[in-house]
Amino acid sequence: MLFERYIARRFMPRKAEGGGFSGPLAAIAVAGIALGVLVMVMAVSILRGFQGEIAGKVAGFGSHITVTNFSTSADYQEAPLEVDSALAARLRAVPGVRHVQYYATKGGMVKTGEQIHGIVLRGVSAGSDTAFLASCLTAGRLPHLADSTASNEVAISATLASKLRLAVGDKMRTYFWQERAPRARAFTVSGIYSTDLTEMDDLIVVGDLRQVQRLSDWTPGQVGGYELLVADLAGLDATAAAVLAELPYDLTLRTVVQEHPALFSWLDLLNANITLILTIMCIVSAIAIVSALLIMIFEKGATIGILKTLGASNASVRRIFLLKAVRLILWGIGIGLALALALSWVQRRWQPVRLDPESYSMSHVPVEMDWRVYALVAVGTLAVCLAALLLPASYISRISPAETVKGMRSEELGIRN
Repeated sequence: MLFERYIARRFMPRKAEGGGFSGPLAAIAVAGIALGVLVMVMAVSILRGFQGEIAGKVAGFGSHITVTNFSTSADYQEAPLEVDSALAARLRAVPGVRHVQYYATKGGMVKTGEQIHGIVLRGVSAGSDTAFLASCLTAGRLPHLADSTASNEVAISATLASKLRLAVGDKMRTYFWQERAPRARAFTVSGIYSTDLTEMDDLIVVGDLRQVQRLSDWTPGQVGGYELLVADLAGLDATAAAVLAELPYDLTLRTVVQEHPALFSWLDLLNANITLILTIMCIVSAIAIVSALLIMIFEKGATIGILKTLGASNASVRRIFLLKAVRLILWGIGIGLALALALSWVQRRWQPVRLDPESYSMSHVPVEMDWRVYALVAVGTLAVCLAALLLPASYISRISPAETVKGMRSEELGIRN
């Protein structure tokens, strides 16, 4: 093996020697592989970033799994269910569930001066996970829910604040319909948030669960449903199946994917595009390295003949070229991964590539930096390129030492001293 490594290291001529097409073609092959790896890593990282951002934002308003009664009304108000602490404990114990909370909603409208806008008051409790909404605040704070009495504070979106000309500290006059009679409530805007999810920002007002209970004439033990947050979105379906097994006959559940099919169908479409991109880039990388190896074999035909004359076997000569090709592949993979890492870090740090929030539900291109993606792309590219090299490497066994050595000059041997 030392012999093959020695020859492989000296196969590429110096630039000063002018040595044909091998040198430039090897550089092109490395560049092609690096470009393929860069595109594959960035495509997967961006897709996973989109999936994580969309799922995180949608679940941030509620949960990954929602448990409700079978019957619901058409006015953004759930049929109430009685809080069952034993059921809640069982749901918390389901593998994959990291948090269980209660919620309720109530449809209504806001009137300020000449502006009227429909809203959904989303009631949350002090035990709810509000980390996402807190991270999206642009002004003020979330409603204070720890007091023994129901809070009159609400958080509204920047979209609603702009349409209704409201600011932190302003009073917001709201009206809700209950049993054919309107009910008025005056809330104080404690905070303004922005998530870039137009569907949510244009509708949701976050307030106290107890206010929704009073507006709906519910008892303190009645809620709209349970909300469950999962530890890993990839295992959502399995967790939902386990949760469903714990539910009584009169309760049902919906996952975040079922609640927002349009958003996740769009992500599925991106999945199909990414698969096509990965396939094309693998083919490009394979063609680049195969072309480089074929040119090397054609240029070094005389050298192959001499090596065979000196007793080298076909397998030994193939290993020489494969070692050289593997070195080029590793160089390309390394450069591609380094560029992908640098671009991902720049995008995460400064977000130079921006998006239209109304079209993409986010203001910048999200990038998820996962070492597993880098490793899988590197291993996959290496495997595809090595598999593609088997065909040109097999051509070496067809080269005849007698034909190649006949009439050959010493300077054509192609091995440096």
